[in-house]
Amino acid sequence: MTGTGGTPIERSRTVLRDIAAVSWEHPADRAALQALRSVPGFNEAVKKIVGFFGERGIRLIFQANAVRVGPSQFPKLHALMTEVTTTMDWPEQPPVFVSQTPLVNASAVGMDHPFIVVNSAMLRLLDEDETRVLLGHELGHIMSGHALYRTVTLLILLLGFQNLPFLAGLALLPIKLALLEWYRKSELSSDRAGLLASQDPAANQRLFLRLAGGAESHYPAPLLQPMDVDAYMEQAREYEEMGGPLDAIYKILNTLGMTHPFHTLRAAELQRWMEDGSYERVLGGEYTHRGEEERERPLSSDIGEAARHYAEGAKQTVSQMADAAKRAASAFAESLKQKRSDSSEGGDSE
Repeated sequence: MTGTGGTPIERSRTVLRDIAAVSWEHPADRAALQALRSVPGFNEAVKKIVGFFGERGIRLIFQANAVRVGPSQFPKLHALMTEVTTTMDWPEQPPVFVSQTPLVNASAVGMDHPFIVVNSAMLRLLDEDETRVLLGHELGHIMSGHALYRTVTLLILLLGFQNLPFLAGLALLPIKLALLEWYRKSELSSDRAGLLASQDPAANQRLFLRLAGGAESHYPAPLLQPMDVDAYMEQAREYEEMGGPLDAIYKILNTLGMTHPFHTLRAAELQRWMEDGSYERVLGGEYTHRGEEERERPLSSDIGEAARHYAEGAKQTVSQMADAAKRAASAFAESLKQKRSDSSEGGDSE
């Protein structure tokens, strides 16, 4: 079932009344989550990590060196978070903390009461519209229930398995790889949430460009100006289309240890979601509502979409490898034919 649209608010953004996270979640996100939960030892690892640190312990880790945002503390950032929470019609505005960190990043972390941590380097990089996208992205993680597993992933990466002795005896590598695969796919879901919260496609694509290497908005470097979003989107299309089977393998290997997909891939994925009409349909009111409507939503369509997503990727890789094999076989046959011809000509001359 789908619901009716919301009402316009400041800057003509539409309030998405009672929107459920399944309305924007990427099918590969849900597929990777199901695969993650089926990894032997995963549930036990999560319980042990959560049990060891606890809600308060996890908050202390991530809040130890940060400043809480509020009406009198970074009020512009607080106002943006209020806008985003209102647009997504989320009943509880999550706390936001700013951490003095040179690494460009932001995270939604926690367990029962998740919160958002934004590194100061990120805020120096983005303008106001791009920051709205970022906050919508992080709120999307919270609304999708991503915070717990993302926190577990960050703790494992931050502390290392060797510093978590209570996990001894578990097969840790499969857990880590499955966590990272899901973590990357969850980013694709929240990219869509950032778009819905900001309702500003240009700012969304600028965000990817800045994260990939664009100049800081407040302190622009002359050699990094101007930024051309259209050229960046063309680069994203080239990345997806370029290369043969070896490139496809490299693309997989290059991301195995990463928490985020490449920014070009994220930009292309979000562009496809807009081009197939899904974004406009949600703004027009065609989305699943939280509550009973969400609970009654059949899972079969999600499973089918996820299967198609992974199958298309696998089919493309196999097709590339098959084409390469055909070309190699043809080249080998041609080379052998040429050698025979050369040998025959040599025999005639004698």
